[in-house]
Amino acid sequence: QVQLVESGGGLVQAGGSLTLSCAASGSGFSNNAMAWFRQAPGKQRELVASISRSGSTTTYADAVKGRFNMSKDNAKNTAYLQMNSLKPEDTAVYYCAADRSWARATRQPDYWGQGTQVTVSS
Repeated sequence: QVQLVESGGGLVQAGGSLTLSCAASGSGFSNNAMAWFRQAPGKQRELVASISRSGSTTTYADAVKGRFNMSKDNAKNTAYLQMNSLKPEDTAVYYCAADRSWARATRQPDYWGQGTQVTVSS
């Protein structure tokens, strides 16, 4: 069982930066691939980024590629999403997720955090 808690959201101006953290408790964090999803008002939840169990490989949605960077510190049981050059269209609730399978982590992960709001003003 893995419990996930996100932090680091907030209000930022367009062009600014934020770093989201996802702290995990429970066992086996290093055995889990991680992902960040987001959901804007009136829109479906979408995958933003994912990372392999070891943290050596990442994937990104086209909309954030080159601006966002996901990392995973297995020693600290924490995953991060560094967001740069933020745009108003990045405004959403951001959720971290975990699963032992990287494929499932990007589609139907077993574990979800409660979400953190990111608002980008123009």
